[in-house]
Amino acid sequence: MTALLTRIKRLFSRTPEIDEVEAAAVGALFKGKYNSFKRLLEANNQALRVMTELDQTLKGMHSFGMVFVRSRCTAVTVDVYSIVKNLRELAGGGYADLEPAFRNIRADIRGILERRRVSPVTDFVLDLEAVDKEMADAVGGKMANLGEILKRFPDLRIPHGFVVTVAGYERFMAHTMLQKEIDRRLQSTEMEDPSALYRVSSEIQLAIINAEIPEDLRRAIEAAYGRLEARTRAGVKVSLRSSAVGEDASGASFAGQYRSELNVNPNNLLASFKEILAGKYSVTAISYRLNRGIKDEDVPMCVGCMAMVDARAGGVAYSRSPTDIRANALLINAVPGLPKAVVDGSVTPDLWVVSRTDPERILKEVVARKTEKFQCLPEEGVTRVALDPNEGRLPSLDRAMVAEVAQATIRLEEGFETPVDVEWVLDEEGRLVIVQCRPLTQLPQEGDAEAVAPDGGVTGETVPDDVVLQGGDTASPGIAAGPVFVVRANDDILRFPTGAVLVAARAHPRWATLLPRAAAVITETGGITGHLANVAREFGLPALFNVPEATRKLGTGEEVTLDADMRRVHSGRVERLLAQQRPRKGLMEGTPVHETLKEVVRLITPLNLTDPAGPDFKAGNCQTLHDITRFCHEMSVREMFSFGQETALVRRAGKRLVVDVPMQWWVLDLEDGFRDPVTGPHVHISNIQSQPMQALWAGITAKPWAGPPAVDGRGFMSVMLQAASNPNLNADGASEYAQRNYFMISRYFCNLTSRMGFHFSTVETLAGDPAYENYARFSFKGGAADLRRRVMRTRFIASVLEEQGFEIESHEDMLIARISGRPLEETLAALRILGYLTIHTRQLDMIMLNPDQVSYYRAMLCTDIGGMVQDGRCVLNQTSDLQSQ
Repeated sequence: MTALLTRIKRLFSRTPEIDEVEAAAVGALFKGKYNSFKRLLEANNQALRVMTELDQTLKGMHSFGMVFVRSRCTAVTVDVYSIVKNLRELAGGGYADLEPAFRNIRADIRGILERRRVSPVTDFVLDLEAVDKEMADAVGGKMANLGEILKRFPDLRIPHGFVVTVAGYERFMAHTMLQKEIDRRLQSTEMEDPSALYRVSSEIQLAIINAEIPEDLRRAIEAAYGRLEARTRAGVKVSLRSSAVGEDASGASFAGQYRSELNVNPNNLLASFKEILAGKYSVTAISYRLNRGIKDEDVPMCVGCMAMVDARAGGVAYSRSPTDIRANALLINAVPGLPKAVVDGSVTPDLWVVSRTDPERILKEVVARKTEKFQCLPEEGVTRVALDPNEGRLPSLDRAMVAEVAQATIRLEEGFETPVDVEWVLDEEGRLVIVQCRPLTQLPQEGDAEAVAPDGGVTGETVPDDVVLQGGDTASPGIAAGPVFVVRANDDILRFPTGAVLVAARAHPRWATLLPRAAAVITETGGITGHLANVAREFGLPALFNVPEATRKLGTGEEVTLDADMRRVHSGRVERLLAQQRPRKGLMEGTPVHETLKEVVRLITPLNLTDPAGPDFKAGNCQTLHDITRFCHEMSVREMFSFGQETALVRRAGKRLVVDVPMQWWVLDLEDGFRDPVTGPHVHISNIQSQPMQALWAGITAKPWAGPPAVDGRGFMSVMLQAASNPNLNADGASEYAQRNYFMISRYFCNLTSRMGFHFSTVETLAGDPAYENYARFSFKGGAADLRRRVMRTRFIASVLEEQGFEIESHEDMLIARISGRPLEETLAALRILGYLTIHTRQLDMIMLNPDQVSYYRAMLCTDIGGMVQDGRCVLNQTSDLQSQ
């Protein structure tokens, strides 16, 4: 009786008119609240977009560096701070627990991003005699390994010298104050734009070269050079080599990516030192670090300075085959003069394959036709000189020296307990001198190796007709296809297309910057121990070197298939070969940058607060930035509605929608949702300019509701029992928003809250331009039937929405469906579907145990939805999965 009298009283009550002062207050109040709400939604969408990008980057093949990680972490923390700030403004200073939760998460992210290696050495310069392999973090791997050789193998010669340490490098950077400017330039550069990368690289290198060396560091370098003179001879010329921390590490060789200065006059020692430092920011070095996931700040550039050896011959030895871990042989490449011609791929070197068990036994010898060599100039520097044709046909080493190089290489492998890549020279007296030693990366062997004939074919096999080139050396195994792109000059780097087969005359290290974009590599010269071959193997890129006339016979744009294992180039795409392709491992997986991203993503994207109605849905329980965005979003919607419930003026500001539908709909204009101002209590549907509301309304009115489904006895009794025993089903609550169907709108925003009987649903959406800001979120809960039927009805609706591309999240009888980042027309189409389902899923919980009824309503929904959207993808699924739940 009391409830009946209350309804009668409401029916005959009169709402007093709002005077102009009160109306102005209502407008100002709403405008302030809505502006905070709108800013919160904008920041929320931006934050979710960045979170999606972080998750996709973590899973994909895309290369990225710390610039990307830092910029996205900065962006998402700024957006989340804006979300927190605007929620607190919306709530009049409430939710104070959010700020400490946010600050703690932000501090943890910063701690991860600012983590740096700390060198234990404070000396600016150390002589090589004072260095060993345990000091790699202080002097770089290259110099640490040479110091270890000097310590453990006194009978193996290395050049006398010294190294400028991490402490020396940091002293230079602190004195010049260049690091912040370098970080700023890298942060603002689009790394995938070659022209921008070249520009910033040249600017940074020029700044380093023009900078002043601090006095204390200069004195330390000059004193070390004086000690070197005392060990060798007065005025000794030197070679300066990069020894960056992390360089020559297993799996990241940096082969050929940094600078070396050979035969440097002592008068130019300090200038050459700065050239090596500047080489850290060459285009190839920046690209390599990016694509190998190396942090820029984790690569302090130490510089080794050693007495120059004017080599009679030189080369590189591998203690094992880089492409066959089972081969019991080592490889030696050699050329007359300095080994520069081997490592930079400018000539095809001589090759010896030597038995590991008997280093005096040569398994294979290939003497190349060498036309030039590098040698030292009398005053400074090196030059390329032509070889006499007869000299060019002679082997660079005699058999005794081949055995000596092989024995030294095996000893170094045993000492370092890993396969090694050794660069060596013969001095003027013909003595072996080790100038570099680093771990050798071997590719895993897959399947059984085939016997390959010296001409590049499988023994006994007929060469296919489509082979256009054959022979050469497998620098990196594998099969790939793509259009040819012949590179001849640096300008070609700017034009190189992604997915092309790189074809070049020489296997020069500068082409390494193209490898992340290339499908394969083919060169006319070069050996498998060169720098480019090293990097190709690291990137898992098929590479075939020493293929005569490749640049003449392969034209840019021509489609080819490279089978590097069989040493053949086929015309066109050969699908039978491509079917055997090994999947390329994601370059970033396991790298320092990838691991750093994994750490920060754990604090950003996981969602722990999933149930807004649960007891744990609290600000203090936010563990990630995603938790904070979810909490703030839910609370902002509640604040807008509770504001309407608690303020009589605001309730009176709502306008009743004038439509030909026997239901009450109310509209609250937040900003610019009406075409023309509305002074009375009603607004006509034609005066609504909110695009998302019009789309929802089109779905709501697309088909008249046929009324409740026919209910069997069990369904009816289930509803009656729930209505009588469940106090939460009281439809006559105190909130006016719980009794009405309410639209809150602006031109591009709409929030629809509806309660029809015992069913609650909300739709929130932003629909406009740009597409990445667009989203629609649908939540559904309730019903009068028992829990089993309500859960089945939730799954029924979820299955329909999944067919339309919605992301689904459900818990018992609660459903949340989302769609985001779609163009405007797709978003509006999704809203029409949601409007339709809001009307036509009422009371379906009562028939969920009747398979025939379920099939009927699924067919009806799918047919209707297919008629509302151009691409109706709703599928008539079987209902057995619903019945089994």
